[in-house]
Amino acid sequence: MCRVDELRQAVLAHNDRGANDLRAELAARGVIAVNLLSSPGSGKTALLEAELRLAGERAVPVAALTADLATDNDATRLARSGAPVKQILTDGLCHLEAAQLRRQLTGWLPAKTRVLFVENVGNLVCPASYDLGESLRVALASVTEGEDKPLKYPSAFGLANLVVVTKIDLAEAVEFDEHAFLANVRRVNPGVEVLLTSTRTGQGVGDLLTRAVAVLDGGAVHTPVMARHAADGPTHAHGSPDTGPGTGNGPGYRPGREPGHEHGHAHTHEIDPRPVPAREPS
Repeated sequence: MCRVDELRQAVLAHNDRGANDLRAELAARGVIAVNLLSSPGSGKTALLEAELRLAGERAVPVAALTADLATDNDATRLARSGAPVKQILTDGLCHLEAAQLRRQLTGWLPAKTRVLFVENVGNLVCPASYDLGESLRVALASVTEGEDKPLKYPSAFGLANLVVVTKIDLAEAVEFDEHAFLANVRRVNPGVEVLLTSTRTGQGVGDLLTRAVAVLDGGAVHTPVMARHAADGPTHAHGSPDTGPGTGNGPGYRPGREPGHEHGHAHTHEIDPRPVPAREPS
């Protein structure tokens, strides 16, 4: 097990170096990357399509990369927005890595781009461990997925700079308890902002773009407690805790790990794992 853990750490450390280099390269070009993580079927592509379309209306130069195991269906949908879009096929890999992203950007990313949206593979486990060189990491969940989703996937939600709830127009129909969900998010990521969105009604559409532009303009980014813990102490030192200007993910940013998953020893993050009970109907 020790040898396996050492190999995992070597792979992740190599990825982190590449991610930091890519983040610096993008910053030098005046570009920020937004990494979108969610389960399959969360409505991530529909929201991104709406955000890209709105970016055109607001004259914000954006581009998008979308990753899937197979098919270019999502790229075809996103291209309807008029924004530059490229499909990444991972051939079975359950996540993107920084080196993959760099290869896809080489010779493709339009010079005028300021915000690059990266739609990660639909998966809340593996992608949470890989820094892509993003300046804003966003975890999304639809109301149909349940209020305890953040507790089931603590790294995905605990390392997010921003959380987005999708399909909020279905909340009443599926008896989604917003209060319980928000409380569970804050158990794993205290202080993180949560956006409520619906592409069907238009609620919250454009808020993600607004937050991305704010980061581009040097606005502060929420730094998750888990990210700070991952940078603390000799046993957790995966890089310097320093951050770049206007971003919570500057040089030295290091995604954390699921407790016991990558190191072979348990971590504690002072999180009460018990979900907040849903409120009784009135």
